[in-house]
Amino acid sequence: MPKFSGMLKIRSNLTPNPHFMNHFHSNRIARRFLIVLALLTSFTGFSQTKLKFELSFPAAISATPLTGRMFLIITRKDSTEPRQQVGRYGTQFWGADFEKLAAGKAVTIDGSTLGYPINALNDVPKGEYFVQAVLNKYTEFKRSDGHTVWMHMDQWEGQQWTRSPGNVYSAVQKITIDPAKSETVKLEVTKVIPPISVPADTKWVKHIKIQSAKLTKFWGHPIFIGATILLPKGYEEEPTRLYPTVYQQGHFSTAPPFRFAENPNNEFYKDWTADSAPRFIAITLQHPSPYFDDSYAVNSANNGPFGDAIHEELIPEIETKFRCIREGYARLLTGGSTGGWESFALQVWYPEFYGGTWSFAPDPLDFWNVEGIDIYKDKNAFYKEYEWYKVPTTNTRIPATGEPRLTSEQRNMMELVNGTKGRSGGQLDVWSSVFGPVGADGYFKPLFDKKTGVIDPSVAAYWKEHYDLRQYLEKNWATVGPKLVGKLNIIVGRMDDFFLNFGVYKVDEFLSKTTNPAYGGSVTYGDRGGHSWRPYSNGELLKIMDAHIKKMAPAKGATTKAN
Repeated sequence: MPKFSGMLKIRSNLTPNPHFMNHFHSNRIARRFLIVLALLTSFTGFSQTKLKFELSFPAAISATPLTGRMFLIITRKDSTEPRQQVGRYGTQFWGADFEKLAAGKAVTIDGSTLGYPINALNDVPKGEYFVQAVLNKYTEFKRSDGHTVWMHMDQWEGQQWTRSPGNVYSAVQKITIDPAKSETVKLEVTKVIPPISVPADTKWVKHIKIQSAKLTKFWGHPIFIGATILLPKGYEEEPTRLYPTVYQQGHFSTAPPFRFAENPNNEFYKDWTADSAPRFIAITLQHPSPYFDDSYAVNSANNGPFGDAIHEELIPEIETKFRCIREGYARLLTGGSTGGWESFALQVWYPEFYGGTWSFAPDPLDFWNVEGIDIYKDKNAFYKEYEWYKVPTTNTRIPATGEPRLTSEQRNMMELVNGTKGRSGGQLDVWSSVFGPVGADGYFKPLFDKKTGVIDPSVAAYWKEHYDLRQYLEKNWATVGPKLVGKLNIIVGRMDDFFLNFGVYKVDEFLSKTTNPAYGGSVTYGDRGGHSWRPYSNGELLKIMDAHIKKMAPAKGATTKAN
């Protein structure tokens, strides 16, 4: 204690005079009061001068009130309409829901409206912009599970509100935006997007579209599914010949399979029409749901019985109208990304209906890395949490360098601006609609909160129990394994843009160790391959499939080659 006595004395001598402190305290309170008053005055002035947009539709568009979502898009370029520049890496836009909105009444976009990539209108830099409004119409669905929901009814465009027939958009205006000024900009949507014309049938390409009784019953509204069929060379000349089929899965498109084009310079046209080419009927399916451009081709609580509709309604229709071999060994699957998951899942869940799959860069086959999110261990979808710090979760990377392109939070903000209650038509939302349970309000119960990122463990458990394909194979290999021998083939780049290679690793690890029986398939990796990496062309893939069918076919099975 003696060694510190001097210090204690000095501290005592520095004790302020109490009268001085009272005076100082009073002045400090007065200064704080003046600062707060100035701030309040400033905020009041700002609220009076904030910029806002009022978006409406005239009676000529609808004499009855509408329910849906209104969008405001701004761009710096006018090379295309603003609505056509919206996207994951696209231009700035905002969205706001409306219910039973009458003609002439406005939806307001202001500083409180969530936008993407910039969240707040007030943060848009002052400058000249091209602006446009779009009205996305919702339809009332009275589902058979007792829930009533309002969602966008696909018009055969693949759940794209920017170009969906029946949606309404405004003329483009060029204006100066200054968030600091008091201004109300009014936009009226008056132009209706016309119906989409399905390409006409040709010698090579045919189209089917049917109303599904099963899906119509579930949704309480007519639901349609369809297919684009590519016929082999010699189909008309050999009227009694039957052909194996290859189902190419993927996002919604009415284009022919394998990017076939009736152009002699098209590479696949050369492969498909060559005299020595394998003879298949190639098919792509169209099955958009109110949640996405594609249902994932399986039954789910939120989307309904799409698996049943495809296998009990659509494929029988195809096999009735076209000369397909109606045996499992002769039905093959392929697809990439979404189609990669579908082709693998259909082979696993319909092991005898199909004879083999070549699944490219499949969406997560298990869920320990869902575009960067480990749904089983992470507490938050937006960041990785360590003892003393947090790191934003990367959703998308640049394959060449590994650098982040989008964070998980950014990707989810983009979807949230596209639509609330999972109505974005986006990738993360469709996974929740397919893999997750129904929520109390009739929309899917989300895996995580779109604004905070907090993960719901109960929903993660539902995903695992119902749609984790690795867990399903591990639990059921004794019964399903014998039906899958030689049928599972996965192809993926190790630098996939969306980390989809991580959804393959543990599946590969399990399959490579299988016995009684060994799975007998293949997993092929591209060391620096991104999302679009392919080790062979579509023409080469068909030759691989041709050899597979010859190996798997019964003794008197059909031959796929002309010779």
